[in-house]
Amino acid sequence: MTENQSRPLAAVKLIFLLVAALFLVRLVYLQVIVSGEYSANASEVRTINFDISPHRGTIYDRNGTVLAVSVDATTIYCNPVEVTNANYEAKKIASVLGGEEADYLELLKKTTSTFVYIERQADVDKAERLKSMKLDGIYFINDSRREYPNGAIGGQVIGACDVDGNGICGLELQYDDILRGVPGVYSGERGVDGTPIPGGVHEDVAAVDGEDIMVSIDIKLQDVAERAVAQWLEGNDSKSGSSIVMDSETGEIYAICSYPYLNPADLANSVIGSDNLLPVTQAFEPGSVFKAFSALAVLEENAMAASDVMLVPAELKADEYVITDAHERGDAYMTFSEILDQSSNVGISLAIDRVGFGKLYSTLHALKIDQPTGVDYPGEAKSVLTDVSQWSKVGGYNISFGQGVTATPLQVARAYGAIANNGVMVEPHFLIAKPLTGEWAEHKTEQVLDNQEAINKLISMLRGVVTEGTGKNAYIEGFDVVGKTSTAEIAEAGGYAQEKWNLCFAGFIANSTSPLVCFVGANEVPYERNVSSIFRDIMLEAIDLYKIVPE
Repeated sequence: MTENQSRPLAAVKLIFLLVAALFLVRLVYLQVIVSGEYSANASEVRTINFDISPHRGTIYDRNGTVLAVSVDATTIYCNPVEVTNANYEAKKIASVLGGEEADYLELLKKTTSTFVYIERQADVDKAERLKSMKLDGIYFINDSRREYPNGAIGGQVIGACDVDGNGICGLELQYDDILRGVPGVYSGERGVDGTPIPGGVHEDVAAVDGEDIMVSIDIKLQDVAERAVAQWLEGNDSKSGSSIVMDSETGEIYAICSYPYLNPADLANSVIGSDNLLPVTQAFEPGSVFKAFSALAVLEENAMAASDVMLVPAELKADEYVITDAHERGDAYMTFSEILDQSSNVGISLAIDRVGFGKLYSTLHALKIDQPTGVDYPGEAKSVLTDVSQWSKVGGYNISFGQGVTATPLQVARAYGAIANNGVMVEPHFLIAKPLTGEWAEHKTEQVLDNQEAINKLISMLRGVVTEGTGKNAYIEGFDVVGKTSTAEIAEAGGYAQEKWNLCFAGFIANSTSPLVCFVGANEVPYERNVSSIFRDIMLEAIDLYKIVPE
């Protein structure tokens, strides 16, 4: 072979060697250098990862009625990569789950993802129907869903959870760490048909269910209280109101609400702000219910007796201001009892003059008006009671009849509870026990008032408010109802609003087998109204529920 003939053959050999070398380099690259990456990508395509939801603990009312419970559900998801006919599958899914085909079609075509939720916490029956259709790329996970058997009744108190099972408001949030449990973890590989690959489970940790709790609410009385408030508001030009029924001896809250109500089973249609339990989360200027505390300060010092008479002028000058009563009247002589049952601002101011602002402040401090209740509910509001050293003359007078000071309705109910309970104050609360562990909650109790004689005299005067004064609508035949009404001005833009007031009544049934104290209120109401009838409606039902009798 000549030299000229061998050159092409050498060139062919060289090209062959170069190609072979390229294949070898590519093989080394694929099998050695990037093999781990490709293996990981392949594993990612066929691997499914998700948390296993625990069953959230059940919430029971004081009688064992279920308020919130977790039930079996199924979460439906898809791997869009495995979907073979998206239009057909979207139509089938919509026929079972409801909704728009287009929404499901959009999910089924997300081929950039291998895990897309179709519906979380679906009904088990619907999921089984869908499973029987054997749609490509559609998978199912055992799950649980929170349900509220009583709907909106007690909804604000109970609260609600998000789709992941976390408490977001109410007792669901307050006791989330007890109720929620610990999620489990699953990570495993699936074949093309969706079946698990033997030995392909990387992690499988069982979920730990949450604990149950029993709370103080009586759902029957809660329903009564909510209906009583709502009915009054509907007939009296007001859109917001509240009620509290609390055991003065134990601090257990039997019923508590604020309108508008929350339905945790239908959060999508809830009214903005309905998740706020205003008796806990909002402080207000309470008005004349405070006159009971002012009267107590006077009685503790023995500065006046119920029958003592004083001149109560039509107006009382204080600093550059003039104090008057709610109703226009002339100068009048009034007994101390009449000052309370006719709710005279001028009269209670003059009565406080006999003991001084320091005594009034110390009584309010003893009743913990300036201290939170410590209730086991999220978002308790702070009250405002300035130190007596900062009170002006008009400021002190205003505080004596509940203006220029703020408190929550629950703080007012707690203070009336101490009066009903012979001076012993208990911490308002919801949690009673954890049934599965047998743990019983403990709560603070404190003797805050020592002058039992003064307490008895005050109760007698509060009886007159119901029998002779502004609280007549609270009267219940055959029972010794005591309490105090309030018509409070509403602070607004540096002054007070015109033609609207906050109304309330706080009281209890004395000399009976009932330790219950009840607060009711309505907000931004025309002046000529009275809410003591709400108290009567609630307590009449309580008398039947708890077989209350006079002693």
